[in-house]
Amino acid sequence: MDDTLTADNKALALALGALIRDHKGIDVVVMDLRPLNIWTDFFIIATVSSHTHLQGLRRAVKEFAGLRGIDIPGRSRRLSSGDEWNLIDIGTIVVHLMTAKTRGFYELERLWGAAEILSLSEAR
Repeated sequence: MDDTLTADNKALALALGALIRDHKGIDVVVMDLRPLNIWTDFFIIATVSSHTHLQGLRRAVKEFAGLRGIDIPGRSRRLSSGDEWNLIDIGTIVVHLMTAKTRGFYELERLWGAAEILSLSEAR
């Protein structure tokens, strides 16, 4: 895990969620998973409107990480056929970019329903 992620992961997750929202991510949710597991601290879930939108958001996330010295090459992967779901693993933050169909099918917010949903208005 990159040391730059340990300073203030919550602020980083909120800033990344705000970036995704500002790049037209739909229904962006930042979930605090710290009390629920040990393998990651935050999920960011966003709906994409097209393959091109997904590519743009993925690029924006990677640029965001790069500007902060966070290396994530090779840690982005598709979890379903086509471009329905793309996961970007940043260690303590996992970004899920999904189509509306896939997001509705997997219902990650319901699956992790005990997690606190953070307000993007807290983003710095």
